Amino acid sequence: MDIVTLFAFAGVSFVGIATPGPTVLLALTNGSRYGTRRAIAGMVGAVLSDFVLIGAVAIGLGALLAASEFWFSVLKYAGAAYLAFLGIMMLRSKGTIDTTVNAEAAGGAGSTFAIGLKSFTVAVTNPKGYLFFSAFLPQFIDPSLPQPVQYAVLAVIFASLDFAIMFAYAIFGSQAVRLLKNSGAMWLDRISGGALIALAGSLAFYRRATT
Repeated sequence: MDIVTLFAFAGVSFVGIATPGPTVLLALTNGSRYGTRRAIAGMVGAVLSDFVLIGAVAIGLGALLAASEFWFSVLKYAGAAYLAFLGIMMLRSKGTIDTTVNAEAAGGAGSTFAIGLKSFTVAVTNPKGYLFFSAFLPQFIDPSLPQPVQYAVLAVIFASLDFAIMFAYAIFGSQAVRLLKNSGAMWLDRISGGALIALAGSLAFYRRATT
């Protein structure tokens, strides 16, 4: 693939990822609640979802969602419901900073698996992600070259940028809460929870493009 094309893809991807979305908000919240190290589990979950979404687009699932109102709606409402659930949980949070390993050992909401699964689920149940990649990725694909390799290269670039940006948000969250203590964690949960509920509402009313 042409190096100029790859740099253009990386630049556009950076802007898109850095704009706060559900997984970025979760990285911020996870950093404030559990610290940067444990927040990495959520980043890994989000990165895995990147590969799932791009792989799905490569095999045509994005086109299916664009064409099928039924399956688009199923995924849309499932994603909106899950985002709303997470937002409500954050609004009800006491804002306690958990820097111990007890939650992880107990296998609860603060376990490594739960943190990673939460971010993964948020991303793969968002139909806007499939439609976005369906419209975005072909702009950088050369039809004269093997497409699976090109999709793989773009997936690695996007996932790397996604991880780096989420890592920065998690660091910001952990440092901000250290300065503000538990009251800061509570307000960060309130803000992130409200934002997730707003995103859930926007997703629920989102309409796929029709011709």
